[in-house]
Amino acid sequence: MNPAIDAYMEELSQWREEMKYMRKIVLECNLLEEQKWGQPCYCLGTKNILLIHGFKDYCALLFMKGSLLSDTHKLLIQQTENVQAGRQIRFNSLQEIIELEPVLKAYIFEAIEVEKAGVKVPMKKHEDFIVPEELTAKFAELPELKDAFYALTPGRQRAYILHFSGSKNSATRIARIDKYIPRILNGKGITDCTCGLSKRMPNCDGSHKQLEK
Repeated sequence: MNPAIDAYMEELSQWREEMKYMRKIVLECNLLEEQKWGQPCYCLGTKNILLIHGFKDYCALLFMKGSLLSDTHKLLIQQTENVQAGRQIRFNSLQEIIELEPVLKAYIFEAIEVEKAGVKVPMKKHEDFIVPEELTAKFAELPELKDAFYALTPGRQRAYILHFSGSKNSATRIARIDKYIPRILNGKGITDCTCGLSKRMPNCDGSHKQLEK
């Protein structure tokens, strides 16, 4: 058990008992417990197998290669159509988790075997990602935005496309695009450092928060 996850669990204001029970189940499957992306992450060696995370309306197990699992009980959920590999099992109560414990362990052990076998998720090619129409419209308004966007690396372009397309609501997609216009015009990816303080350049490690104090 990782002390950082002990502290994380105690600080939870929502889904605490549910996530503690999920943690118990996962640890009984002999995975290494770490904290990544601010969440409890469970690994086989250096390979990430699953995350435990909570949202406003549910908590979940997120299988990193969930698209490769057989999903015998039809529990796995694809968060958005652009999510290629990850799949969630969502919960709204502790009782659900308790009742599904043997099934969840079966899914976890299958995920471990998938990783041991070295199976990779077939990923879309860059050209297969569809630019949301709201971004295309913004390109027509701001030709310099289009030039800056396509000057980014393919990986940075994909990250923006996935984030903008992640909402089914057009107004939300527009708001997301507007928020990131300055960053795109500055040649920055969605997770790139913009303050110059990060120790993980070019990625942001949260150092900018020092400037907000």
